Amino acid sequence: MDNLSTPAVIKDILSRHGFTFSKRLGQNFLINPSVCPKIAELGRAESGFGIIEIGPGIGVLTNELCLRADKVVAIELDPRLLPILGETLSEHKNLKIVNADVLEVDLKKLIEDEFSGLRVAICANLPYYITSPIVMKLLEDRLPIVSITTMVQREAADRLCAPLGTREAGAVTVAVDYFSEAERLFNVSRGSFMPQPNVDSAVIRLNIREEPPKVADEKLFFKIVRGIFTLRRKTVLNALSGSMGIEKPEAAKILDSAEIPQNLRPEQLKMQELISLCGAYDKFLKE
Repeated sequence: MDNLSTPAVIKDILSRHGFTFSKRLGQNFLINPSVCPKIAELGRAESGFGIIEIGPGIGVLTNELCLRADKVVAIELDPRLLPILGETLSEHKNLKIVNADVLEVDLKKLIEDEFSGLRVAICANLPYYITSPIVMKLLEDRLPIVSITTMVQREAADRLCAPLGTREAGAVTVAVDYFSEAERLFNVSRGSFMPQPNVDSAVIRLNIREEPPKVADEKLFFKIVRGIFTLRRKTVLNALSGSMGIEKPEAAKILDSAEIPQNLRPEQLKMQELISLCGAYDKFLKE
């Protein structure tokens, strides 16, 4: 369907289907006609690719993805949108719509069943309240995908794409950097949505690493990262001692072994220092 990003067309469709926006689900539909073509093009919607879309809404981005990719599987949580999508996307034969919560979907099986012979990428316009859990699921599931391109709140983009060792970086930044290389693609103003949110947005792309960094123990690595970043304003000595339940002299020995100055703050640590910290802590546990 043409003009899917036109407010009058959107209002007419929603009115005919008796649809009202859900604040609980964080529903905001794009009305800026330039945004979705850019997301589709930068999100690897092209020949030879299958795309998983999360949160199609009324199908504005889905339409652009279907025009470019070999196949699209759109996962939509809200069952009220299914008849609307049936109307707005009826012309596309390379589309499958799945009514489900993406956090409960076996995405590896979906990829195996739906995208045989294709490279796969993910495109999403995520509700802001659940951005981090969905991004982390997509990364931690180690899916056979090339990239994740998603729209997020601008502050979330700052955090997800922050260089490690800077004030904006947090535990989720470390996890994103561990599994992928993050790129900030372009900003999207709040006026590009209906209803208009109170924040601006940004589109980012996470290019999945073929191999994540080598760590002594991955579970331990993320336990340490989560722990010390809960005390990010303290020194790394106090953060390690406080979050991991060890005495300061022991924490000091671990930091010395990892060659990390005790007076740094967790947010100042870069990936190699965090890996070294994990290795030193793992050695400490085995002594």
